[in-house]
Formats: sequence, structure tokens, C-alpha cells
Amino acid sequence: MSTLVLKDGRIIDVNGDRTGDVVIDQDTGLIVAVGTGLAADHELDCEGLVISPGFIDLHVHLREPGLEAAETILSGSRAAVRGGFTAVVAMPNTTPTTDSVAVVEQVLAAGRKALCEIVPSAAISVDRKGEQLSPMAELMDSGVRIFTDDGNGVQDAKFMRSALEYAGGLPNDGHHVVLAQHCEVEALSKGGVMNEGEWSARLGLGGQPAEAEDLMVMRDIALCRLTGVRIHFQHLSTAGSVAMVRAAKAGGLPVTAEATPHHFSLTDACCAGFDPVFKVHPPLRTDEDVAAIKQGLADGTIDAIATDHAPHTPESKERSFDEAPPGMLGLETAFAVARDELDMSLQELLALFTSGPADVAGLGDRHGASLQSGRPANIAVLDLDHEWSVAGREMASPAINTPFEGRALKGKARHTFFQGEQVLNNFEVTR
Repeated sequence: MSTLVLKDGRIIDVNGDRTGDVVIDQDTGLIVAVGTGLAADHELDCEGLVISPGFIDLHVHLREPGLEAAETILSGSRAAVRGGFTAVVAMPNTTPTTDSVAVVEQVLAAGRKALCEIVPSAAISVDRKGEQLSPMAELMDSGVRIFTDDGNGVQDAKFMRSALEYAGGLPNDGHHVVLAQHCEVEALSKGGVMNEGEWSARLGLGGQPAEAEDLMVMRDIALCRLTGVRIHFQHLSTAGSVAMVRAAKAGGLPVTAEATPHHFSLTDACCAGFDPVFKVHPPLRTDEDVAAIKQGLADGTIDAIATDHAPHTPESKERSFDEAPPGMLGLETAFAVARDELDMSLQELLALFTSGPADVAGLGDRHGASLQSGRPANIAVLDLDHEWSVAGREMASPAINTPFEGRALKGKARHTFFQGEQVLNNFEVTR
């Protein structure tokens, strides 16, 4: 047995904040002891560093299959572990769409070579068209627990009701099924390339009103109340949607939500220079919306920080603002941006990357909860004092479309362990 002790680190998980050691059995990939004064075959000095459960990202576009020039599952996993993530949920808007067991198996096969766990999601509807339910029961048998038409919201209310009722009736072996909704009424957002408001008017660009998101959140909260089936709201971006989710939770409805770093750190004013790197879906909103997202994260309305990591090839992002595809890189910058922007304790912040998303996705048996003996060694070791500057060309993704280019940040994953293997060592991926 080969063991490694993470020595004298600041351990933060659901059990609290304390100083101690974590011993990993690198043969089995399990944590074998947590305490003080522990020894092992090898030692990694973690004095001055934070030892946390590995992060979980509920919302990542890995582009494989079909768009590997922008990202592959392997390159995306490298970006993930550089960000401290040990599990990422792969979105299904691939080519072909992840709406069949065959494509799920393709994603899982590629994921076996990755540096973190690749959790496949599948589409709610065939080809994400909102017309025919995907074969959810078969997809569940292949391991899928999260269904979403992300990139599009399910437009038809009756179809969404049917999807919720069908999902709610599936046998789940104790692992809850999650229907995750991209909230956008396309009849209102069509033709819009940024937030509708003062800046879209100034720039002469088509706008997407906040109401396009708010109306679908309102509808799906009503459907959740009608069916009693859990629903998860993706990348909230408006003050109105946050307020409605807060009220739904207060009313006891089984709803959860996520928010992205760019939606609590950037506003539609960033689009003033017509730089397509700031084009994203849903769009960057106003100062008031940003403040509401921050408050929602602080008071527990929003359960998780998710990146909506969306790589695009440089040539596609170099088109005009109207024609460029929406999306931003997020995996490598998420923790540092969140720490810079959010006024909360480190333990509260880490919960948004660990136990919060673990609860949403049902991954708490192996990710994101506590560091204790017998659990898989999925661990992020964070250097809170490390100062660095964001550079898209230095990231692991083939894409470079980060909205934080040149921004000075503080705090980064120094080491990441996935199933006991050190996949990040002193900021560098190991394979």
C-alpha cells in the first residue's frame, strides 16, 4: 500500500474548519485517515493551504462529440482540475445531441480517460426540440440522472408538465432525477444578443428582456407546485428570477438553482466595446441583477456556483457581436472570481462549489461533502495567497474566450486529487 499524507492543512468541509492531516491510500483511491499528527509513506506539506473536497460543476460544455476543435472531454477535464474541480456535469447540446444511450456511452468512454469524473446529462427532448420526450428510462439505466435541453428552454408548458410527471414516476433507486431548465421564453428573446435595456439601446443591438427569463421561472415554479417534481433552474441572471426562487423555497417547493461567476461579476456595460467575448446566454444583466444574484448566493436561495463553461474556437468568437456564438470559459477562473466578488466566509463560499452542487446532482456519496475515512479521495488543495493574472492562451482549453483576460486574481488550486491520483501538482496537470 502506498500512502500520502496532506500535512498540516486547513481542512474545510461540511464538518467545519480545522487544522489537520488527510491520509490517502493511492492504491485504493480512498481517504484512510483524517486527524492530527498522522504519518504516511509520502508527505505533501499543506501548511498555509486549504484542503477542501473537490469542486463540482453542474454546468459544463465539453463539446465532445462533434465540436472537438473548441474542447474535448480530456482538455475540459484538464481545465477542470486546474480549477479545483473533481466532477463536472457535461451538457447534452453536442453533435449529435446526447439524447440516446449510444451517445451517453460515447461520453462515458471518453470520460474514463479524463482527469476528473465526467457526469453525463441528457436532453429532456429528442434533439432538444421540445417535441418528443427522450428515452429517459433507458438513459437512467445508462447512468444519467440529470436531464436538460440546455441552450434552449422547453417552450411548451404542456410538454414540460409531461416531462416532469414522467420523470417523477421513474424508479430511481434512491438517486433523484433532476430536470434542469434553461429559462428563456424564445418569443421574447428572439433576435436579442445582449440584455435589453439602456446599453442595448445605446449600442443599437437587439435585446433580450429580463422577462424572457422571469416568465419561464414563474411557469416552471407553477409546474413544480402542480406535479410535486423537483426542478433545477440553470444560470439565473435576473433579480426577478432570484426573488421567485426564494419565494418558492420558502413555500416548501423542491426547487434548486445555480448562478455563474460572470453573472455576479460582470454587467451589460461590458458590451460597450462590441467585444464578442462578453456575449453570453443568458446575457450579462444590470448592476441591480448582479446585486440580486450575490444576495441569492449569500442567503441560500441559490444552491451552487456553476460555470456554464462554454469554449468556442478563436475564429468563431472573432466574428461580429451579432454573429459570434454566445459563451465564455469558466472552469479555471471560477473560484478566484467568486472569492473576489462575494462577501461571505470561506466555508460558505466553498459550500457553493462542493456540498451545494453535490446535493443538487446526487453526487454526495463521492464528491463535495466531507473529508473522512472511507470516502473517495477527491480533493482540492487551495493556495489562497497565490496571485495570478488571467490569460486565455495559458489555459488548458483549446479555446481562449475568457471574459476575465488580464484580470489580476488571488487564490487558485495548487493540487487536485481525483480518486487518490494527483492530477494537479503545483498548478500543473500531471497527464
